Amino acid sequence: MILLDTHVWVWWLAQPERLSKAARQVIERNLSARKVGISSFSAWELTLLVQRKRLELSIDLSEWIAETERIEGVTFHPVNNSIALQSVNLPGTFHPDPADRILVATARHLGATMITGDAKIHGYPHVKTLW
Repeated sequence: MILLDTHVWVWWLAQPERLSKAARQVIERNLSARKVGISSFSAWELTLLVQRKRLELSIDLSEWIAETERIEGVTFHPVNNSIALQSVNLPGTFHPDPADRILVATARHLGATMITGDAKIHGYPHVKTLW
């Protein structure tokens, strides 16, 4: 199973050329196996980016999310109490960004490899990552 970082979700659907070749291959392989995860917290983060005009989508945000939900093999994972608690108590040292902490905690909770281009997450030894 894989978990897409928020920017990977956007790039996968809107600008796949921005993904690494390895990331594209792993996403397609896991899509076929129905093992592509996206945190519901990424929907929150995406909403903020659109609202603050840091990102513009080609369609309405609600439709963007609905279109993603219709892709076979993709599952949105809610932030449950275990993930919320783990995000505050991650082992070792990790930077304080709440979105990254929630996503890392979600990947750890699911036993998933996180697909991300974020160097701060790649440098964190307590989550499996790929780019």
